[in-house]
Amino acid sequence: MITWREGEVHELLPGWTGVQVLGVDVGGERVRALGYPDLVGSAATGDRVLLNVTALERGLGTGGYALVVALPDRPDAWPDRAAGEPGHLVKGRYAPLQPMVLGVDDPEGEHHATLAQADDLEGMPVLATDLHSALPAVLAGVRAQRPAARVAYVMTDGAALPLAWSRTVAGLREAGWLASTITAGQAFGGDLEAVTVHTALLAARHVVGADLAVVIQGPGNLGTDTRWGFSGVAAGEALNAAAVLGGRPVAGLRVSQADARERHRGLSHHSATAFGRVLTHPADLPVPVLAPPTGDAGAAETSFAGTGSPRDRSFPGTGDPAGAPALRECLGLVHRQARDLVAAAPHLRLVELATEGLPDALAQVPVPLSTMGRGLEDDPAAFLAAAAAGRHAARLLDGTA
Repeated sequence: MITWREGEVHELLPGWTGVQVLGVDVGGERVRALGYPDLVGSAATGDRVLLNVTALERGLGTGGYALVVALPDRPDAWPDRAAGEPGHLVKGRYAPLQPMVLGVDDPEGEHHATLAQADDLEGMPVLATDLHSALPAVLAGVRAQRPAARVAYVMTDGAALPLAWSRTVAGLREAGWLASTITAGQAFGGDLEAVTVHTALLAARHVVGADLAVVIQGPGNLGTDTRWGFSGVAAGEALNAAAVLGGRPVAGLRVSQADARERHRGLSHHSATAFGRVLTHPADLPVPVLAPPTGDAGAAETSFAGTGSPRDRSFPGTGDPAGAPALRECLGLVHRQARDLVAAAPHLRLVELATEGLPDALAQVPVPLSTMGRGLEDDPAAFLAAAAAGRHAARLLDGTA
């Protein structure tokens, strides 16, 4: 079940908050290893490390990393849970590295009384979608409509479990784009820990004071090339939870104009399953709509700089510049697919969102935009759809939706 290796740390590589990246010599082979100091302690050069290389050797989506399981020779570096420290929520339950955390609704915690009474989201918009890569684009759309909105990110456990693994979240937090992070279910490492999506949403509203919440699984996903065997279908369950608690559910569509797989071109079949069949409560389904062509191909291009690419790039925004036909064709397909979805799932309300201003908003994102290995210039429809969903969630706050 687990493939173990032992190695020696020869280099400390650049990491990020909550994460160590190590260069490790394993039997004469150099590998990159990922360590979470809160779980295993902080390694130093020369340390012997025990590694889990199961996913690495299978070429799965760990980013090419081995995972540090233990620093067996350095007990002084191990994290120490003080005797009597509050918190009894065990995450990664019965796995070798299960951590114990203080839950936001834990009887030992300061927010227990609040969560014991909380039962209503008071109309707070809740936007859910299936890919972690959509988060920065969603926030760009929110900020384009309402720059001062307090947004809480609820990370569910369908993919990566440690929130620290997300460099996207680290960058968004550093830029002040998120008011709080909440890890639900088996996910851990957020500002607040929650047992379920329900308690995470209630905490977002009543503890964080969020204006809106965004619910997405952690980085990565698990799929099996089947309709139901995909971790992202939980987005529909998250919106069911939002509806039951009196929130305003917003279904963020997964869209692509560049995915090689036909089932993901235009509107992904995963969105159709999550929101057309798993979701059963009323929800809004935002769809981006480009303005009619103006005939001036150059006038509508917006330069994109500072979005993670070393070169400037142009993005077809509200008109019909050179290079925009593929985007226009994709969004036309998405619109038709969304109409069909709403016809088959009457609990959904189709909402058409103009894209004016969204290219500029996406240009201001403080972290690289990348989905399934494709950047903004490769798959603009993916990010435009996410930004449109964020814009709509913010418009619900303004009463203009």
